[in-house]
Amino acid sequence: MSHRIIKGAAVVAALGLSAGALAGCTADSGDDSGKPTEITMLVLGDKPTNGRLEAMLDKLNEKLVKQANAKLDLFYVEWADWQTQYNLQLLSGDDNVDLITTATDWLFAWENADKGAFLPLTEDMLKENAPKTWAQVDADGDWDLTKLDDQIMFIPEDNYTQYTNHGFFYRGDWATEAGFANGEITKFEDFTKYFEWVKANKPDAYPWDVAGATTGEATLTGYLQGHTDLATLQGVSAGNYAPFQISSSDPYEVSSWYMDSDELVDAAELAKEWNDLGVWREDAINYDGDTREEFYAGLSGVDQHHTQTYIGNIVNNMNTKQPGSDPKMFYWGQENGNVFKDIKTHGAMAVSANSKHPEKALQVYDLLRNDEEDYDLLNFGIEGTDYILTDDGKLTYPEGYDSSTDSLGSNFWAGRMDEFEYPKATDAPNKDEIYANLDKVAGDYPYSTLIVNKDAIDPTLAAIGGVLSEYIPQLEFGKFDDPAAAVAEMRQKLKDVGFEDARASIQSDLDTWAEDHKVD
Repeated sequence: MSHRIIKGAAVVAALGLSAGALAGCTADSGDDSGKPTEITMLVLGDKPTNGRLEAMLDKLNEKLVKQANAKLDLFYVEWADWQTQYNLQLLSGDDNVDLITTATDWLFAWENADKGAFLPLTEDMLKENAPKTWAQVDADGDWDLTKLDDQIMFIPEDNYTQYTNHGFFYRGDWATEAGFANGEITKFEDFTKYFEWVKANKPDAYPWDVAGATTGEATLTGYLQGHTDLATLQGVSAGNYAPFQISSSDPYEVSSWYMDSDELVDAAELAKEWNDLGVWREDAINYDGDTREEFYAGLSGVDQHHTQTYIGNIVNNMNTKQPGSDPKMFYWGQENGNVFKDIKTHGAMAVSANSKHPEKALQVYDLLRNDEEDYDLLNFGIEGTDYILTDDGKLTYPEGYDSSTDSLGSNFWAGRMDEFEYPKATDAPNKDEIYANLDKVAGDYPYSTLIVNKDAIDPTLAAIGGVLSEYIPQLEFGKFDDPAAAVAEMRQKLKDVGFEDARASIQSDLDTWAEDHKVD
């Protein structure tokens, strides 16, 4: 298609793979009966109920049967308690899942690989069953990003441009009324003024209607990122929390904003101020409603997620559902430029160690990632029903389409490719400007190849996670009468369960890694 830049042929030629070699993997038969093999892919998100997903899968599976004698089904880990449910599913021994969406920065890829959830992938296995994927990743030199003990554990989504740095979405019209020039809020703590205006002038709205399980500690980390030079050390989680950071001023020393920073108390005191103001509902910690829909309905002053959500959903929905709302985004670290580009394993695909059909699973994945028609179906749906292509090659939606109720919801976040992505008519009109401004300040995360040996500290990390789960939700929603005392108490408990031992172990791994790596 002329609207896309196709690079596949160049990659194949560079690696000396023939067209026959690329096509050969699709000729394998299904199970012993000759029936198509059922391949199930685990994805994150709430399973859609509008019938569009099933209609798309019917058409996609017609193609997959012809191409690989296989059919695809999706297994959803839904957002309610997703961290716990995701890890439980991966370690359950369930052999009904073949492909697993993962990531090293938010989906515990290294932890689950280390625990045996993923099948190690050999070069021969990949070349034979996913040759186009192998060729592209190899040409870009990215397989080393996926190796544990020198074994490939997953496939990176390394050819897709996005920013998933988080921040507040807010209303520029309300911010203007609240006294901000051009409706622009440029400091995290300045949202206090905005929230006060919403509280005083929009009695039907919460200043920030928030569901506690979905915030990602935003009330704390949003402040900390913009008031320190600390960056979270990816891939070292303690329960649902990431307690270890490294500063740009001392890039070889393991730190922690939960243990070390004075700014944590400042963030917690700001959260208490917001709680006392009534910024969120009283039961925000346990509330699990759809607060984005409340934002779209004019019943919340802010929402929180990442840049891609703002560009692809928030701007169009707010302009449509709240005309004149002038939706804007304030991102964490905007005050001091403390923001990073996405790592290439922010999305990745693994094969389950329990898959009964690992080779077939790779064949299906290779098609989903590299066959343009398969890609279109899985990512965009059925043309004319789920989406429309304009004469100038932009993707738009049928009249009356509402993404809140009509979206496809296939959530293929582990194999997207820039050359197969359409520009969307509903994207924020200043998308390129947003990317350009982030490119000016965002750094490259330098620790992508650092793998922490967690075998010796797993029990300690679990205990750290237990302490954090006791305190962080209360701190981020301002529920402690004395935040400083609560932080001091939390830090003592963290010491008691071995925080410093865990830090020392991670520091040892960082020291070893640093012998061969320089942080710019």
